[in-house]
Parts: sequence; structure tokens; C-alpha cells
Amino acid sequence: MKYSMILSAAMIALSLSACEKATVVTPPAAVVTNVPVPGPAGATGATGSSGATGSMGATGDTGSKGSTGNTGNTGYTGATGATGATGNTGDTGATGNTGKRGPTGDTIVVVPVPQK
Repeated sequence: MKYSMILSAAMIALSLSACEKATVVTPPAAVVTNVPVPGPAGATGATGSSGATGSMGATGDTGSKGSTGNTGNTGYTGATGATGATGNTGDTGATGNTGKRGPTGDTIVVVPVPQK
């Protein structure tokens, strides 16, 4: 038992010395920066003078030609014309020649067709 206690103490010492020791890192001291705070607004300044009038711009280009217009509607039909005046009566025709006398002595008899 005498040796087991010594052996246990030696083992503990070796195991603790084998571990990595934690390194203590000290952060740098915080730097205090004074931030200026704006004060109250001052009085409004005087109005400035008006600027000079600008020069006239260049004349623009001529526009393009417009489209052809639509065809117009068909016109209305005109009114019927007035009736013309009646013409003059024509001249009387010439008198015809006297006919020839026919042959004499022959009598022609026309017999009607009997009806059925």
C-alpha cells in the first residue's frame, strides 16, 4: 500500500503536467473617444441674389412628314332634273299619189269554212 500511494501521486502529477495550460489573454484597455455633440441651430442666413438668365437653347430638328389622310366618303346622289319643254308640232306630210284603177269585171266570192 505504501508504494501504491506514491505511484498514484506520481501518475496524477504526470497527467496534470501533460495537459496544455490555458494562456490568459488580457484585452487592451478601451480607448475613450470624445464625440462632439452639435449645439442648437444658428439664425437663418440672408437670401442670396438671383442667378443670371440662361441663354436660349438651339432650335430643334424639323419633324417627320405626317401620314396620308383617309379617303373621303362618297357624295350624295344629285336631284332629278326638270322635265323638258314639249316639242313643236311637226309639219303636215305631203299628199300621196292617186292610186291606179283596178281591173273591172271580175267578182271574187269568199266562202267561209264550215264549223265542226
